[in-house]
Amino acid sequence: MNTRIPILKLYNHLFVSIQWELDDQTALQFQEALLQRIYETGASGVVIDLTSVDMIDSFIAKVLGDVISMSKLMGVKVVLTGIQPAVAITLVELGIHLQDVHTALDLEKGLEILQRELGD
Repeated sequence: MNTRIPILKLYNHLFVSIQWELDDQTALQFQEALLQRIYETGASGVVIDLTSVDMIDSFIAKVLGDVISMSKLMGVKVVLTGIQPAVAITLVELGIHLQDVHTALDLEKGLEILQRELGD
């Protein structure tokens, strides 16, 4: 597919809505693009919405875990929203640990968590 995933900035936060199943190359491009946008904007929070993602494979799960860990190393709070049951099962079965990562059922609740955590 090789399509870029839009990363939107709103105030001091970045929002990502993944709208399709990721291939390996797109996932790696997303990882690099998100980290670069964090650096460029000085964002303090990121919401990654996975509502449209029905399933992920082991490589994509690892990249997602890495993106979260790398973002946290850059001082950014990450909230995952819209995790489908199959995605949750895959993450747990693959041992992708998302310690200290907040999750929410939808984007609105995810933004509320981010604002509360960052004191916005």
